[in-house]
Amino acid sequence: MFNRLFGKPKQEANALATLEKLSETLEMLEKKENVLVKKASAEVEKAKEFTRVKNKRAAIQCLKRKRLYEQQVEQLGNFQLRIHDQMIMLEGAKATTETVDALRTGASAMKAMQKATNIDDVDKTMDEINEQTENMKQIQEALSNPIGAAADFDEDELEAELEELESAELEEQLLQQASTTPAAPVSVPSGRVPARPVPRKRTAEEEELAALQAEMAL
Repeated sequence: MFNRLFGKPKQEANALATLEKLSETLEMLEKKENVLVKKASAEVEKAKEFTRVKNKRAAIQCLKRKRLYEQQVEQLGNFQLRIHDQMIMLEGAKATTETVDALRTGASAMKAMQKATNIDDVDKTMDEINEQTENMKQIQEALSNPIGAAADFDEDELEAELEELESAELEEQLLQQASTTPAAPVSVPSGRVPARPVPRKRTAEEEELAALQAEMAL
């Protein structure tokens, strides 16, 4: 159907040849028009010269030829307009043909790709991918589950033990901070020296114990 509407490749070549011929004809008509315009201008100048010498008859003849030239110029302008119209139509038809050929080529390529890719094969491939993905998830879950003795541990008991460890650690940190905090200085009134503690007198038992430790040291 497209060949009947827009022609075959041979007809496209003929269209190109026709466009070239129309272009050459248009150029020829433009040249003739320029020549006629110059002739009409020359007749006007002649008519002016005859008018200056009082030759009215010759001046009128020049004006008549000028009008004839102008009529031919107008006719050539109409011819050029028709040729332009024909060229535009042929160029539009050529563009339409090229567009249809491009669409036809694209449709053929798409059809070939669709034949190579069957919808059943696509569904089968997607099912295989989904199955492999599910199998991989199950394998990962099985590997992440605890085995052996670790599987018998109670998570609640482990969390309670962890809380006890955290509480003990916190208490130890608080005790360390309290032991390292320097004691507040004792305020002593000016002019007075704080009294030193009086050493306590040792008892007889303490004296004997000290003497025994000294002998053992020797």
